[in-house]
Amino acid sequence: MAVEEGTTTVEGTVEDTAEGAAGGTLAAAESAEAMAVRYPVAPGVRLKVRSGPGTQYQLVKVLPLGARVPINCQKPGEWVTGTYGTTNVWDNIANGQYVSDAYVQTGSDGYVAPRCA
Repeated sequence: MAVEEGTTTVEGTVEDTAEGAAGGTLAAAESAEAMAVRYPVAPGVRLKVRSGPGTQYQLVKVLPLGARVPINCQKPGEWVTGTYGTTNVWDNIANGQYVSDAYVQTGSDGYVAPRCA
């Protein structure tokens, strides 16, 4: 489809427009992820990542020293005492991945993100 208006020509198809929109959405999502706030894990701590909000959940991985984590949402779970106090708040850092907020420097003793559904 080509439309001429004066000296400007606009060409494209519905498929081209859809592909451009999808690419724009993906780029926006990647940009938002790159700009997401990341909180530092306590110094000297290799934090264990669990599949749920408690130590009884499966160990998913261990974060390296100096890690910084995004907090997508938070939910109550097992009480844990760590570097930054005692709390039952658990931070969702990725799909199916939780860490105790007692080891994440958020600057708050409470919730800093929405509650997980």
